[in-house]
Amino acid sequence: MLKSLRIQKHKNTRSSKEDSVPMQQQKRQPELVEGNLPVFVFPTELIFYADDQSTHKQVLTLYNPYEFALKFKVLCTTPNKYAVVDATGAVKPQCCVDIVIRHRDVRASYYGVIDKFRLQVSEQSQRKALGKKEIIATLLPSAKEQQQQKEEEEKRIKEHLAESVFFEQTLCQPENRTASSGPSLLTVFLGVVCVAALMLPTLGEMESLVPLYLHLSVNQKLVAAYVLGLITMVILRT
Repeated sequence: MLKSLRIQKHKNTRSSKEDSVPMQQQKRQPELVEGNLPVFVFPTELIFYADDQSTHKQVLTLYNPYEFALKFKVLCTTPNKYAVVDATGAVKPQCCVDIVIRHRDVRASYYGVIDKFRLQVSEQSQRKALGKKEIIATLLPSAKEQQQQKEEEEKRIKEHLAESVFFEQTLCQPENRTASSGPSLLTVFLGVVCVAALMLPTLGEMESLVPLYLHLSVNQKLVAAYVLGLITMVILRT
């Protein structure tokens, strides 16, 4: 009786272990398949120069920062123009691998044409690609011409900026001139009126040749003096 119980218990533990293994694989597999796995490769753009043979050979470095191994595959839109050394391979966890790409068809008709490489990565136990990265490849006639074009473009940008600054300064100059030309005619007229008001006789002065309706009170002269003080401050500021 005891032996049968032990055998039954052993079968139950064995079946539970066998059930737990696929469950772990099912839990781990969707995490890798779902979404797009980031692919780390450098550089992301390849530039070949026809007059410089040293640039006909470029190196792509694929990095694997993950805890599991990756297998990779390199695809190209124009495979007849390029030779890829080790187009397929594997990368160990937290390691990197170099992929050599050679341009083998350098001709003038291909100048400026943009080709694309696609680097696909997947887990070694799977066929479906977990992630991909596109790399642009361009063939240019000369490195010197490219440098001259960059210098000319920078020169044009500087000239454009200088012209814009010059126009801004010319637009701002008339405003500065009008602001610094002196007080306005209205300010001067108000100042003359206030001075004239202060020079008129005060109410109650009998010995004056000025008509009586031009006699001002003390309060009116105080207002004229206050306004004249404000006008004087404005004139001094300008």
